[in-house]
Amino acid sequence: MLMNRYLQKRMLRGEGMGDLVASKPKMHMLHTCPFCWKVRGIAELLNIDYENVQINAMKTKKELKFTDGWNKVPVWTESDGQVVVDSTPIMKHIDSTYNDGKLWKVDDIARRDKWMEWVDTKMSKATVPILYGGLFSALQTTTRVSKLEKFGFISKRLYAWAGFPIMWGIIARSRVKKDGRKPKQLWHDLLTEFTDSFNGEPYFGGTEPNMVDLAAFGYMRSISPFPQFKKLEDHVDGIEWYQRVEAFIQR
Repeated sequence: MLMNRYLQKRMLRGEGMGDLVASKPKMHMLHTCPFCWKVRGIAELLNIDYENVQINAMKTKKELKFTDGWNKVPVWTESDGQVVVDSTPIMKHIDSTYNDGKLWKVDDIARRDKWMEWVDTKMSKATVPILYGGLFSALQTTTRVSKLEKFGFISKRLYAWAGFPIMWGIIARSRVKKDGRKPKQLWHDLLTEFTDSFNGEPYFGGTEPNMVDLAAFGYMRSISPFPQFKKLEDHVDGIEWYQRVEAFIQR
């Protein structure tokens, strides 16, 4: 297995392999969080050995108290204790630290920044409607989340059965009503707009995915554990791009 550049630098500073193994970075996360999926994608692509710390969704304030009030996942902690918060800054930090910033470097900075903001604004807000936009789909989602996340015995059942009317009735319905499109149509429109920006290339980044591809992939991938993902598979260009990114990460 090839050692990444970050580990090579640490070895040159005289740190043994035992030190590296004992002091790997950590990511505090929720399994179903779309922002965590963004970070997981870049960490997988760069083959970073890190520890996943799955927190209790009902105890984020307590378990993330070391963030000085941030209290949101993901949180990335380097082996030297450096704490980085917020998914896009974490992705940039990981790229810079472990990959010489290659995924963020582009010739057309304005295009990159415009679409990174678009992905973080449009796609992030589209995840809730697709998962919770209907009463039955909301129940499916909260039931699935209760099994995937780290809950206590009572809180798991409370979230599954009391959470879905809140997510559906208060949050998802308001977003659907504000946008005016059904969740599936919203996602199909977003995937069309995004893939049309590739200028004939297989990825937004050209011949290989870049940071924008990975961010968009993370949001879409966060829906994959749920039945609603089938609604996204109907979009031919979108699912073909998704599968290309997935294969690139897993190669």
